[in-house]
Amino acid sequence: MKFQTARPVAGITVYQPGKPIEEVERELGISGSIKLASNENPLGPSPKALEAVRKALGDLNRYPDGGGYYLKRALARHHGLAPENFVLGNGTNEVLELLAHAFLDPGDPVVFSEGAFIVYLIVAQLSSCEMRTTPMRDFTHDLDAMAAKMDERTKAVFIANPNNPTGTAVGEKALRGLLERVPERTLVVVDEAYCHFAHREDYPDAVKMLREYPNLVAMRTFSKVYGLAGLRVGYGVAHPEVISALERVREPFNVNSLALVAAEAALEDHAHVERGVRANAEGREFFVRELATLGLPFVPTQGNFIMAEVGDAKGVYEALLRDGVIVRPVAGYGFPRHLRISIGTPEENRRVVESLAEIMAK
Repeated sequence: MKFQTARPVAGITVYQPGKPIEEVERELGISGSIKLASNENPLGPSPKALEAVRKALGDLNRYPDGGGYYLKRALARHHGLAPENFVLGNGTNEVLELLAHAFLDPGDPVVFSEGAFIVYLIVAQLSSCEMRTTPMRDFTHDLDAMAAKMDERTKAVFIANPNNPTGTAVGEKALRGLLERVPERTLVVVDEAYCHFAHREDYPDAVKMLREYPNLVAMRTFSKVYGLAGLRVGYGVAHPEVISALERVREPFNVNSLALVAAEAALEDHAHVERGVRANAEGREFFVRELATLGLPFVPTQGNFIMAEVGDAKGVYEALLRDGVIVRPVAGYGFPRHLRISIGTPEENRRVVESLAEIMAK
């Protein structure tokens, strides 16, 4: 039996997540595996977030606060803005979908980089947009090339800063240069999922730039430094008119009650965030040193992961799996010779380097 879909779906790119530990161990008959494939926080959630979740467990028979009243106000205090500047999502992926539902029509031009976070491509495909892509320069968004692709018809441009999977980031001067060249009706969506880990001195904070550029949309997540990936909560920050449009297309109760209270508590646990940033910096320095020792080229990273060139990436990835080490192949992003390695605990980091050393020596 064949069913008629609303649009051709066979050509839509399918997002490939990092393999779960349970799946790898079941398929290969192994145990004791580690996962450094999904850029998760190896320190886990904030203790304050865990306590907030425990307290909320007794109310799971109730629907969550559909408007996210308290979390929006906590975010407003945190960023020095108004609650009307925020929309909540089931991860930032849903915020991207809301932007598409509210602002993108079939045939609308959108601009993003080849090698950028793949969900931009997926959202553009689902919206039947005209996709104008540009090659990266040194694994980094080429904002001049992206600006050259824009015209008065362009509805949106997507920039991951830092970018996943390359780990690179653009500076404030470059971002402002693009914002000055963009047509006023074009939304500039800056995905800052990894902003806490960025360490270049001129790293721009898109949230702080909103007052200057009303067509700017910033996105943040609680999945990375806050360690709440399993609860799926993110948010968009924008001009109230943009937020109002997003709220109109948002599904009711899109963020569950445990996610709401955990995110609010995690936002206030500054010590946990600082520990995560510090641990990531130490892990980043370890990988930079050890990959150089192995003679493996890598892309200097501003994130909580590092992309290394290993040659036969598919073969090395499969060999690592058999050794119980799960990383991320990135051929689907246009990097068939690279693997992306999340920064984990010191023990996990040492194990992946030791496994790599043995595999590359064969």
